[in-house]
Amino acid sequence: MAAALAELERVGSDFSRMEAEVADLKVELAVKDAKIQEQAEEIARLKGLAPRPRFKGKPSGMEAATSKPLGGRKTGRKPGRGSKRDKLAVTAEIKLKALDVPPGSRFKGYEDVTVQDLRIQVAVTRYRRERWETPDGERIVADLPVGIVGGFGPQLRQFIAAAHFQGQVTSERLTSLLNGMGLDISKRQVVRFLSQGLEALIAEDQAVLEAGLETADWITVDDTSARHARKDEFTTQFGDDRFTVFRTGASKSRRRFLYDLQCGRSEFVLDEEALGYMQRLHMAEPLISKLRAHSCKRFVSEAAFKAHLQALGLGALKVLPDPIAVATEGALWAAVKEQGHLDGTVIVSDGAGQFRVADHALCWVHAERLIHKLQPTNVAHRQAVELIRTLIWWFYRDLKAYKCSPDPKRARTMRARFDRIFTRKTGFILLDKQLRRLHRHKAELLRVLDRPEIPLHTNGSENDIRAVVTKRRISGGTVSQAGKTARDTMLGLMKTCAKLKVSFYQLLGDRFGIQDTPNVPSLPHLVRLAAA
Repeated sequence: MAAALAELERVGSDFSRMEAEVADLKVELAVKDAKIQEQAEEIARLKGLAPRPRFKGKPSGMEAATSKPLGGRKTGRKPGRGSKRDKLAVTAEIKLKALDVPPGSRFKGYEDVTVQDLRIQVAVTRYRRERWETPDGERIVADLPVGIVGGFGPQLRQFIAAAHFQGQVTSERLTSLLNGMGLDISKRQVVRFLSQGLEALIAEDQAVLEAGLETADWITVDDTSARHARKDEFTTQFGDDRFTVFRTGASKSRRRFLYDLQCGRSEFVLDEEALGYMQRLHMAEPLISKLRAHSCKRFVSEAAFKAHLQALGLGALKVLPDPIAVATEGALWAAVKEQGHLDGTVIVSDGAGQFRVADHALCWVHAERLIHKLQPTNVAHRQAVELIRTLIWWFYRDLKAYKCSPDPKRARTMRARFDRIFTRKTGFILLDKQLRRLHRHKAELLRVLDRPEIPLHTNGSENDIRAVVTKRRISGGTVSQAGKTARDTMLGLMKTCAKLKVSFYQLLGDRFGIQDTPNVPSLPHLVRLAAA
């Protein structure tokens, strides 16, 4: 009898182990299927075939549902927004006389009607520039007004830039529209306006990123694919509720992310901050000692830094982790800290590995999505998923309430409650595996308990980066480096203007030198003011 029971326990243990292995294989198979589907769609896109229709499941709705008051109570009538016409600045006033007024009528004043209109017309101006010749034979010609480039005025550049980047009108349609209005301009000239002569705006966009990183309590980050020169690249978004910046590169590695955080610089620093970073990534201690002992601590180019590492023999080592990669990340991170960027700033992301630097927090919407996407196959598993999702929604609602009134005692209670939820054994292996995975990230999911000012999600980044996705779908990719830089710069400035309540159209007019256009202050200055 004892032998039979022992055999039965062994069989049960083997069955549990096999069931767990099957669950792991299902997860791996799902990941591989997703990659295969992504590659198939990319092949179809390159061949010009129609994309496969996507099944769009209903989103979890956690954020919207937990924003409603408990018990369905109404919080009061929403105030009306008022008449928008009352806020308009009247530029002209015309008095209209009434016809066929009978004799004996009394004048009762005016009845006002505010009408908005737009005047677009082609204007061809001949500038007659005085020419003089000095006694020494030097030729002097009167200067053209500011903003004229290649025989075209600044208002045309303003319209083309706003229509393309804000209105998402392609260069082909813009050319056709302008030609139809009577303007003699080629597509090549339109593309030239969209990608060249933007040096001042590019510098302002770079300064916006630096001002934002230096003054931000938190930033949210995200990335998406981008085509450039017929190759796959990636656009990374940086931002908070004051600014947005986009940067596109050939990879979405952590090194690329740290490069972008330097705001245009390319510096490498081997100080104690860098060496500590290398220790956290388990770099061999003898290699760290070799870097510490050398007198060279600062490098102003990637080539010089890599030559230094090669001279120390790090390139000849075939070990894991790669010493070159770890040393590069550490030196870049130390340079970011030395420049004063991300000083006390929390980075909130969807969990992608390249964003796990500095003080990091995770998006709760992406975390709950792991549970929402599970597909239970029986009633017990469905009930387990629904129970866990309900507990997470309640916990998320209480986190949002905690942000409004932080309390240390309540924070301790929330941490204990988090453990109870994410260490439950439901009997659904895939669900239990996801719960254990989320529990391992407890510190990043509960970072808000120590920093209640940070957001619980990356919805801001999702909204910002949608502009890049829309641009990609309408206009495709970029070909030249100037075009890629212009796309990142103009979309970033457009989003920053929206957050600062500044007109992007007026910004373009002011920066292109249009006379009598409203003055728009420096965006980096406004970003810093918004942080005060």
